[in-house]
Amino acid sequence: MNKSKFIACILLASFTYASDSKLSGDPGEIFALRHDKEQFNNNMTIDRDGIKFILVPLPFNKQGSYIEIDDIKIFVNEKDFGESRINVDSSMVTLSAENQERTKKESEIINKALNKYSRTHKSDLNFKMPVNGIISSKYGKKRFINGLPRSPHLALDIAAPSGTEIVAPESGRVILVGNFFYSGNYLIIDHGFGLLSSYSHLSKVNVNLDEYVDQGKKIGEVGATGRVTGPHLHWSIYLNKTRINPESLIVENYLDSIL
Repeated sequence: MNKSKFIACILLASFTYASDSKLSGDPGEIFALRHDKEQFNNNMTIDRDGIKFILVPLPFNKQGSYIEIDDIKIFVNEKDFGESRINVDSSMVTLSAENQERTKKESEIINKALNKYSRTHKSDLNFKMPVNGIISSKYGKKRFINGLPRSPHLALDIAAPSGTEIVAPESGRVILVGNFFYSGNYLIIDHGFGLLSSYSHLSKVNVNLDEYVDQGKKIGEVGATGRVTGPHLHWSIYLNKTRINPESLIVENYLDSIL
């Protein structure tokens, strides 16, 4: 969906609730839905000129179907994002029993972190690019690794030389730092109210667990750790545990553009 159509959908969602209206958006986007109920106050909400909106992520895996928020249905459009084919060492695809056990434990650690929810900080969604580089793989692509279909690529890959500085695209608190089989050197930042971001394959991590980082602070350096074909940053953003498209948030004055 292009920007103008996305904005049109947001405006429709904000001001039209007739039962016969079809509200829709693309997978991986955020939908601003007008609300006035206290039950949504724990979600990522914004207040503009006295009007409250809840920010709803549109899940990639709900394409061609509706999601429902307080009896309001939003249709998630079907979209062809293209495909990506890479080849890596076979040991990184067909795992040994030892690595299967390792990845299982690591998945539990990461999922536990992604389930954390804080209300101490609230993002204004004024995200910046975390690294200077070339986008090498976009959100939503079908993935084939060594010719075999894998889960879709629900992140943004930015290629850059090893050692290139990575900065916090938005302020928040570091809630996980570690070295993982697939992600290599990895960290997660909690931006508050269900909004989190993660950074994979770093050569160096420059922040500590529980450290609060301001937007623009160096958090690490580009690397090629974990399952990779070359140095790059694998950047993911989550809202309410749903992976959204990072490119949708790096529009200047993003909130103004969707309201």
